[in-house]
Amino acid sequence: MILVTGGAGFIGANFVLDWLASSDEAVINLDALTYAGNLQNLQSLEGDKRHLFVKGDIGDGSLVARLLAEHKPRAIVNFAAESHVDRSIHGPEDFIQTNVVGTFRLLEAARHYWSSMPAAEKLAFRFLHVSTDEVYGSLAPTAPAFTEEHNYEPNSPYSASKAASDHLVRAWHHTYGMPVLTTNCSNNYGPYHFPEKLIPLMIVNALAGKPLPIYGDGMQVRDWLYVKDHCSAIRRVLEAGQPGETYNVGGWNEKPNIDIVHLVCRLLDELRPRADGQSYSTQIAHVQDRPGHDRRYAIDARKLERELGWMPAETFETGIRKTVQWYLDNADWVAAVQSGAYRDWIERQYVHTEKADA
Repeated sequence: MILVTGGAGFIGANFVLDWLASSDEAVINLDALTYAGNLQNLQSLEGDKRHLFVKGDIGDGSLVARLLAEHKPRAIVNFAAESHVDRSIHGPEDFIQTNVVGTFRLLEAARHYWSSMPAAEKLAFRFLHVSTDEVYGSLAPTAPAFTEEHNYEPNSPYSASKAASDHLVRAWHHTYGMPVLTTNCSNNYGPYHFPEKLIPLMIVNALAGKPLPIYGDGMQVRDWLYVKDHCSAIRRVLEAGQPGETYNVGGWNEKPNIDIVHLVCRLLDELRPRADGQSYSTQIAHVQDRPGHDRRYAIDARKLERELGWMPAETFETGIRKTVQWYLDNADWVAAVQSGAYRDWIERQYVHTEKADA
């Protein structure tokens, strides 16, 4: 059995679903069900005895300790995090509480549990911490991609909180000997992605006839990783990663945001044409850039390929087509997650619309 935290969110839910599709090993799924946590993501597991869902916070040390003592998992995979840069700018305290304090309390509960294990189980135990490429800061247009040796230079409250959590995980390994693993991934996309992030927001807004808001000139470059490729990388790191090591996970798909949006529009033009025959790209609208917006991220994932034999299975072109089709096929899921609170957030965040740009 393994314990997965944040397993009702976007990446965590995909990981749980893929894990149970490829293994009979049970999962304890701990999630606080904040706005981005959604039990509908796990609906297909209803009645599956291999999946035990527990509503709770990683910052609740006594709850985590009880779950560990009761179920005795052989590993913890920590997805639990506040992860939206824009939200961190408007309300950084939640990010400090979950990503820093929460990770600390989870580590402490795990350390006490691990310390009490029999020798053989103690040797086999793993704590895998899922992090982000944003901890490395921003790259110049022609600079080499981030490697695991890059200095940490976080530029937003979100990335600073994740950097702090990475440092805690590293310290618990070097100080206490805990067998930890850290993965730093590039931008994920795919099924069950909450529609505040770029790709699902563009799909949902396009279909609703709303503007497609692009920050600034849209030339911010990101490396895009299909979520199921990310999940397979985490499984591989959990299986064979060296304790104390960090592994960067990327999709080898560097693209400017504006190119992503135009590609999404072309796919929607093909798969769900507008009734008026116009392209969805006519809905593109540039908005005021966010403060401290990093210009470029790129992941060098060669260590993961060289040492553990992992490579992504999807190209961006295959992954984005699957993603757009998933949103077209799952309109009920989209409608359910678009609560009043979500709509208020989007309206407040993207108020400074300047002009359309087809």
